[in-house]
Amino acid sequence: MKKPARAWQRMLSGRRLDLLDPTPMDIEIEDIAHGLAFVARWNGQTVGDWPYSVAEHSLLVEEIFTRDNPDAPARWRLAALLHDAPEYVIGDMISPVKAAVGPGYGALDERLTAAIHLRFGLPAALPVAIKKKIKRADRISAWLEAVQIAGFTRREADKYFGAPEQAVAGLTIAPRAPAEVRAAFLERHAGLMAESLPG
Repeated sequence: MKKPARAWQRMLSGRRLDLLDPTPMDIEIEDIAHGLAFVARWNGQTVGDWPYSVAEHSLLVEEIFTRDNPDAPARWRLAALLHDAPEYVIGDMISPVKAAVGPGYGALDERLTAAIHLRFGLPAALPVAIKKKIKRADRISAWLEAVQIAGFTRREADKYFGAPEQAVAGLTIAPRAPAEVRAAFLERHAGLMAESLPG
């Protein structure tokens, strides 16, 4: 009889995360921050001495979301920061690969997202309106990354990500060392958690 394939990963915190049945109790922000700081976006095809990490991207998306929605409660800004959190364990798969893998990837992402959200006091599934606003910030971030560090022309970026409808002045991308980005991610998470806690 064939032995079932292992579907869990040991985290540096000591947690054992089951990808088929993740629970909020197995989620630690230190694991997320560390993992995301070492996962490169754009398959590493970016300029600079450091890869542009998912942690760096997440900080940018939260900043754009906040600029676009200045009155948004801290919990939705936290959701923006955590929008790609499952990638700390499943990696950043570029869109063409996601399309080739099919619906199984989306289901895995949804399970992990729900566990992460519940761990940090968010609803398992975000309200549709909030999800759309975070997606908008994500697209603007992708456009900025494409033209600033991933070698796209503005015309290509407009075609694939849509031209930003809001001002992006002052948003300059400069990839940093993983340890620096990890610390910045943890600091921002702690600040948003403190803001979102009642009382």
